Order: sequence, then C-alpha cells, then structure tokens
Amino acid sequence: MKLALVTPIVDIVNVVSCAKFEKSIDLQKIIDSVPQTEYNPSRFPGLVLRLVFPKASVLIFESGKIVCTGTKSKEQSIRAIHSVVSRLAAHGIDMGEKEPEIEVQNMVASVNLKGAINLEKSARILPRCMYEPEQFPALIYRMSDTSKVMLVFGSGKLVCTGNKTKEEIFKAVESLHSILEEKMLISYR
Repeated sequence: MKLALVTPIVDIVNVVSCAKFEKSIDLQKIIDSVPQTEYNPSRFPGLVLRLVFPKASVLIFESGKIVCTGTKSKEQSIRAIHSVVSRLAAHGIDMGEKEPEIEVQNMVASVNLKGAINLEKSARILPRCMYEPEQFPALIYRMSDTSKVMLVFGSGKLVCTGNKTKEEIFKAVESLHSILEEKMLISYR
C-alpha cells in the first residue's frame, strides 16, 4: 500500500522556560514598585507579571527562580525573561550580578495531521497508550521516551507535549504520523 504524502501542520502554542538567579527576590518590594503584578501568597507562592510583548506570564518566586510561560518560541521566552529583569532593575530590584541560564522546560505544539484517526483501533494496536472516551475524548500516547506525550484526537488533531526543542517536536510528530499510516490507523478524505 502506498502511503499518503500529507504534511502535518505543526504550530508551537506554548513554551515554558526557567531561569534561576543567584539571589533571593523581595516579592513585596516588587509589588510595591512594579505595576501590573499580582501576588496572593495564600493561593500561590509566586508573583505573576503579565507581559504584552512578547505575550507571556512570568512567575517570580522568592527563591530567585523565574518561570516564563505563554510564548510561542524559545527566543520569545528569553526576550520575556530579559524584559522582566530589565523592568525589575529599573525599579531597584537587585537580581545579582550573574546572568542566569535560561532553560526550556517544555514546548507544547498543536498539530493537524489532515486525516481521521481510528482511536478504538489505535488503542488496541499502539503500545504505551490509554483511551477512555467516557472520561476524555483523546487517546493518550506516550512516546518511547516517557516525557513526551501526544493527545491524539479522532479528527486528526494532536497536542504534543514534553519536548524541549522544535526539532524534538517535529521528530515526535513524524514518528507517530508514520506509525499511524503504516498501521492504517489514519485515513485521508
């Protein structure tokens, strides 16, 4: 059987990255001097600072850790963290002399395989997967590297998570797409 020559559409929808500064951070000083911050320690231990450009939410913890979420690329995530550090410095918040290393923790992608997937059959054939349609409409597929997970919908849409680079995302999507085609679990209209 000849496999279809369909190219998936991959869209990175969220990048989560972290930075750790050498000093602890005075969250109360940030609240008092930096506008557009949210802090409710009884509900969440971090301070939230929302950025418009790049669009991101940055969580700042007293320990000196910063988590950036909501960007669409590693570059935007780095830009967001640098923007926050500059803003804090402009308000007299000391983050230490040492530039922190910014590390991507997770990249989430939305994928369209442009075909219909037989989830019932996929659940029987694919290893490392779980499908309980009464509880959740997608098949949960764990790649051989257990940190990478795909939510597979019958519509041919996927949510790919657990990757740290775009290359890992494309490799994971290509791998699953090939398996679905080889085992005739996807059909194209």
